Amino acid sequence: MNIKDLMIRDAMIMDLQATDKKGAIDEMVQKMFAAGRISDIETYKEGILAREAQTSTGLGDGIAMPHAKNAAVKEATVLFAKSNKGVDYEALDGQPTYLFFMIAAPEGANDTHLQALAALSRLLVDPDFVAKLKEADSPEAVQELFQTAEDQKAAEEKAEQAKQAEAATVDPKSKFVIAVTACPTGIAHTYMAEDALKKKAKEMGVEIKVETNGSEGVKNLLTAEDIARADGVIVAADKKVAMDRFDGKELVNRPVSDGIRKPEELINLALSGTAPVYHGQGKDTGSDEGNAEGTVGQRIYKDLMNGVSHMLPFVIGGGIAIALSFMVDQFMGVPQDQLANLGNYNQIASWFNQIGQAAFGFMLPVLAGFIASSIGDRPGLIVGFAAGALANTGGAGFLGALIGGFLAGYVIVFLRKLFKKLPKSLDGIKTILFYPVFGLLITGFLMLLVNVPMKAINDALNGFLTSMSGSNAALLGALLAGMMAADLGGPINKAAYVFGTATLATTVATGGSVVMASVMAGGMVPPLAIFVATRLFKNKFSKTDQDAGLTNIVMGLSFVTEGSIPFAAADPIRAIPSFIIGSALTGGLVGAFGIKLLAPHGGIFVVFLLSHPVLYLAFIAIGAIVSGVIYGLLRKSPTVTTA
Repeated sequence: MNIKDLMIRDAMIMDLQATDKKGAIDEMVQKMFAAGRISDIETYKEGILAREAQTSTGLGDGIAMPHAKNAAVKEATVLFAKSNKGVDYEALDGQPTYLFFMIAAPEGANDTHLQALAALSRLLVDPDFVAKLKEADSPEAVQELFQTAEDQKAAEEKAEQAKQAEAATVDPKSKFVIAVTACPTGIAHTYMAEDALKKKAKEMGVEIKVETNGSEGVKNLLTAEDIARADGVIVAADKKVAMDRFDGKELVNRPVSDGIRKPEELINLALSGTAPVYHGQGKDTGSDEGNAEGTVGQRIYKDLMNGVSHMLPFVIGGGIAIALSFMVDQFMGVPQDQLANLGNYNQIASWFNQIGQAAFGFMLPVLAGFIASSIGDRPGLIVGFAAGALANTGGAGFLGALIGGFLAGYVIVFLRKLFKKLPKSLDGIKTILFYPVFGLLITGFLMLLVNVPMKAINDALNGFLTSMSGSNAALLGALLAGMMAADLGGPINKAAYVFGTATLATTVATGGSVVMASVMAGGMVPPLAIFVATRLFKNKFSKTDQDAGLTNIVMGLSFVTEGSIPFAAADPIRAIPSFIIGSALTGGLVGAFGIKLLAPHGGIFVVFLLSHPVLYLAFIAIGAIVSGVIYGLLRKSPTVTTA
């Protein structure tokens, strides 16, 4: 993405006259129209304002990047505007804005606006470049500055590539490590582990290639040549990844958190010559599991997270659709005596509800199925799905599906050992006949036994929750909200979240779940606490940390707890207890006041599905401020060294 090509002279304002946000947007949109880059002022402006309504694009440090992608845009354009006086653009740092980059992308232009944002961001992190832009006095000067900056960036990247190629040529015996990183959600941990491994490998003089299994799929895929050349393999993952390709290689298999916190240890172990040799499926290893899979606890955790990671999209997607059905019914009106049918009373609401329930109904089968597939590979999938479905129909719920997933997986492991000595001519029908049929029957009958005690436990829990009020509800809310902050997207966080979603179905008629409201509030506090801390204690945070603090506003309001992970990973002893205190306080207040929620996700975007939205947001703010202040007070000031 070449920014200079999108930044034409006719779409530049070298002396923006507006002094407020509305005026600045109007002036820039008018200029975009005059330059012939948009066909309809109002349509394009609506897109700009809709984006601003989410959160201000005034990023701070005197820079704003308003952007929109709609049918009014004729051609992808980046409008540059400079204000000499400064504009009150409601920037995230509260300071005036001087430089504006208004991005316009045609409706069918894929992710042009996102690419432009990324390319601009890489250039604008350089304070010297920003200072030169502020001093530019003509469109030609602006274009020249961007051309020079982009040429310099390209030269730096080319030099780095050449350096790597030269190093490999000069020293063909240089150590080479390959790695795979993956986390259940594929958002934060995956890429943090990648960055940590790359940074540490560079410091150690070790060549490395890291494949990420993130939310966007597999990136930087390891080739057969990479694997053959590698001196060692690192798998830092909390969900199942393709492993058979590493057959015969020395492999270190650890949780993704070790990739973040212990990159040097992993690299040294991978190159030590003492790492376990991985044996793929179908190889005679002497042990079906092999010691490359880590400890028993690590294997169980990985299997569980594989199920959870595949389940969450069904919960969130289906849950939001169901939440929309509630909103439609509330808007259209439902008689008091028909509240039990909320979400199904009006036809339009019913359509949303049917779609949501279709996705939501897969929650338990998918959880059990992918736990089983992590243990028993593909044959475990069908058996696990059936176990989850039986847990659902038998009233065993989430806990029953969890147990069923592990049962199904280990039944397949048992069958593999049982059928191991069958003639090789039967290998082809093991997977399509023996494993599914025998696995299904064995697991099915076991689940019929499991369902009896698990249903009793679930009924007892539901009865306990139903009877809760006052201090008990406050205590439960504090506990679950605190769990959301304990490991920020890890198994404790996910357990609390799933527990909360499980209470929604039985609370629709009564206006929603207090438990779910506490869980979501607790998850929103940590990222918002980071913002508070980085604003109130600027002297204790670097410029990079302060910038990251700003992005946490959006993540916190969107119920993305993982935004606080970089801070927790860097300083867990001070950060995590601070988060837990604030989250528990918020959850306790939500529980004590009996605030109810009808949606399993969405953060501020589902605020109208809360019984007391203003009070709810106030409690979140209280928790964020408490956490932020505690963390800021506990955090050590950076050490200043003098030459």
